Amino acid sequence: MPSNEQRRQAAKRKLERQLERRAARAKRRRVIGVTVTVVAVLAVVGGVYWLATSESSTDASANPSDTSTTPPPPPGKQSEGPCKYTETPAEPAAKEAGLPPDANPTPDKGTVQADFKTSQGVIPLTLDRAKAPCTVQSFTHLIAKKYYDNTTCHRLTTGEGLKVLQCGDPKGTGQGGPGYTIKDEKPKDLKAGPKEGVSIYPRGTLAMAKTQAPDSGGSQFFMVTGDSQLPPEYTVFGSVSEEGMKVLDNVAAAGAEAGEPGAPPGDGKPKLETKIETATLKG
Repeated sequence: MPSNEQRRQAAKRKLERQLERRAARAKRRRVIGVTVTVVAVLAVVGGVYWLATSESSTDASANPSDTSTTPPPPPGKQSEGPCKYTETPAEPAAKEAGLPPDANPTPDKGTVQADFKTSQGVIPLTLDRAKAPCTVQSFTHLIAKKYYDNTTCHRLTTGEGLKVLQCGDPKGTGQGGPGYTIKDEKPKDLKAGPKEGVSIYPRGTLAMAKTQAPDSGGSQFFMVTGDSQLPPEYTVFGSVSEEGMKVLDNVAAAGAEAGEPGAPPGDGKPKLETKIETATLKG
């Protein structure tokens, strides 16, 4: 039978083991608590990072624009009329055309018909002076100078919310322009989109591409193959005929090649090469 001393020693060891287990449990709780806190912080930071990168990548790659965020170079010579076409010495013309004529007043009534004969078929266009007189004046100038002849449409987007074919760069890279810029003529009659600051560019719209800077349009333009959601900053200056839309539908149906790293799916060079062989004004 154990003595009193032995019982006291056994009770002491039992108490020590209990205290050790309690300390171990407390330590585990602290470790778990710290881990959960770290995971939560990382999740929040990761979420903020994802939102920031996803929003910036959407802005940069989805819109019909140059994604450069560098400050624009000092402006060059301007035309003397109301449109103020501005030369861009730091970005010389991909194909020489000179500054457009800048009549005063700028013709702002009526329409102009144009045909783009492409490798996929003819795309008839209607240019609307009332919507964007300075842009139409520049566009007809470039057509008359054969600027668009033998140029390739370099970008097709087929993703949800943005369905366009972008053309107008003789380099075929999306980096070329006419050596001058046009002031923005922002559309005022577009329907509001599902989010604040976004409008619906309807199927068949003809509009100018631009950089993120204001008044930075040049020669590049896009044709909307399906209702698209964009900020109302892209000048609408005409429309594509039903005949032309059939051509665009065939190009869009073939899809886009994989774009640059980070570009969303369905945003790249058209798989069905679309080359503007000749651009002509009618009448």
